[in-house]
Amino acid sequence: NMTDGPARVKLILIGNSGVGKSSLTTRYVNHNYSTSHRATIGIDFVTKEVELDGQAVILEIWDTAGTERFKSLGTPMYRWSHCCLLVFDVTSSASFSAMEEWRKEFLTQGDPPDPSNFPFIVVGNKTDMVNREVSTSQWCEQIGAQYHEGSAKEDVHVTKAFLEAARAGLRQVRRLTSEMYDQQDESNRICHSKKVKKG
Repeated sequence: NMTDGPARVKLILIGNSGVGKSSLTTRYVNHNYSTSHRATIGIDFVTKEVELDGQAVILEIWDTAGTERFKSLGTPMYRWSHCCLLVFDVTSSASFSAMEEWRKEFLTQGDPPDPSNFPFIVVGNKTDMVNREVSTSQWCEQIGAQYHEGSAKEDVHVTKAFLEAARAGLRQVRRLTSEMYDQQDESNRICHSKKVKKG
């Protein structure tokens, strides 16, 4: 039963190095922003408890290393995610152009069930900067992703993006759980009918 204890929802942030994945996560989880940027080496994950529509949820927020040389770490980390945040920097068109490749990489490595319905949230960070290069795009609509933009530095729309991802992730958890129960029911029915026939 889904109401027994909190649901665990795994969110993963991917995107080029330097777009602010760690800053967004830190801002959301700890409500602060640090200017001393250290490149994330490998994998960081943090948890945060939230309540969504009366359901207690433990968010596991996985922050990936965006630099190319860590790509080999991707595989185990992408697995079992319930929602993926694709993060780019609105002042860097290169970081936005990379989104489609990151998305494909995630679908290949993470191998989610029913990939065409897997939830992606696209986040444009650094709206506090003046030298904007990216105005978004039909691309989000094409892939059916919700788009949020804001600033980790100024705490604009960060919580909103994470809560949207959490909701999408929770829907994914429920969908997978109900499918799992359906399969169990199906196999129970098959076993049961075999028993009955024997008699």
